[in-house]
Amino acid sequence: MKGSVCHELETGLPAAEVWEVYGGFLVAQLLPQLVPEVFSKVELVEGDGGVGSVLHVVFAPGAHRGEFMKEKFIKIDNENYIKEAEVIEGGFLDQGFKKYVVRIEIIGKTDNSSVLRSTIEFEAEDASKASSVSTGDLAAIAEAVTKYMREQRSSAEPEQVPRQTSDEETF
Repeated sequence: MKGSVCHELETGLPAAEVWEVYGGFLVAQLLPQLVPEVFSKVELVEGDGGVGSVLHVVFAPGAHRGEFMKEKFIKIDNENYIKEAEVIEGGFLDQGFKKYVVRIEIIGKTDNSSVLRSTIEFEAEDASKASSVSTGDLAAIAEAVTKYMREQRSSAEPEQVPRQTSDEETF
């Protein structure tokens, strides 16, 4: 059985900024910090973060996704802000799926707003597996990363220092 599920999140951030995090390896590096209940560790084991790169993802104990998975970046489109990763070992493949691909799309709405669309495309050995596919983790990741980016953005903005005024003149 083949199928797909999708989650969308309005980021309130420019698409290009969101892509800076999602387009390469940075998002993977942030996952254990931002979503520790799902991910214990994420390592780049092959490649440079571009197409063909392989990540070794270790799930948090009790995350009910198996112990680990390896995923391979199969598409990175820097112009249209699309990234696809396919599970190539462990994880969902050990749970009866023949194919499991995650697609991330950053869709610009305005200059300062975008939608982060996360899609899972899968092929399961039997139809009963389809009901276990959920965008819950992708939603948690999208929300955590967006929150992190907003916090980083606000802390990077220079503080408004009150301008001192004085009636005295300096000579």
